[in-house]
Amino acid sequence: MTTAKTKQKILQTFLDLLSEHDYEDVSLPLIADKAKVKLSDMRGAFGSKLDLVAAFAESVDKAVLDERDEDMHDQPPRDRLFDVLMSRIDALEANKDAVRALHRAARKDPSLALEFNRLEMRSQKWMLIAAGIDISGLKAGIVAQGLSVAFARVVRVWLDEDDEGMPRTMARLDRELDNGTQFMKRLNGIEGIAKGMRSFIKKASSGRRKRRGRGEDDADHETGYSGEEPVGA
Repeated sequence: MTTAKTKQKILQTFLDLLSEHDYEDVSLPLIADKAKVKLSDMRGAFGSKLDLVAAFAESVDKAVLDERDEDMHDQPPRDRLFDVLMSRIDALEANKDAVRALHRAARKDPSLALEFNRLEMRSQKWMLIAAGIDISGLKAGIVAQGLSVAFARVVRVWLDEDDEGMPRTMARLDRELDNGTQFMKRLNGIEGIAKGMRSFIKKASSGRRKRRGRGEDDADHETGYSGEEPVGA
């Protein structure tokens, strides 16, 4: 069984290679060779490069969750989310060139971009949880998808920014969250309309059933039929 230490060694080797090579040029045998592990250990740790990307995303999620600022709990949700997402940028900093390679690969391969998006949506759901924003059901998926796209735009700015203070990155995140706030208002409005429609349909359906029931009772009364078979039939 592959140890946690070996898994971390393989993951970091993968990220180091991405800092120097394109994603498509980093093969599993190359990773195993550079990490100085057997292919069998490589297989036991990660079944594919996508598994390695997923492990990287998970490690960033954990870093953000560990560093969550508990003093932010009384701040507005938007401010809490801003803080969480900037913490995510900070967690990515050590592997910035690897992140750049992953973004470059996603732009070249739409199917890979979809896989990366799936992983990012899962991460953004955890970012919402870290920010104390509780969203469930279909709405959670819509919000996580929107946040994934917004964060990808922020990351693109960050990748091109050299200023350690990250003014452009923070400005872009501010703008994306402003857009997200407006989107949430529209989404809540649509959700309210949908609930109203469901309530209307339910009431209308219930009314039709009641009217049908009364109509059947009236028909029975007019014909003298009680619903019971006559004795001896």
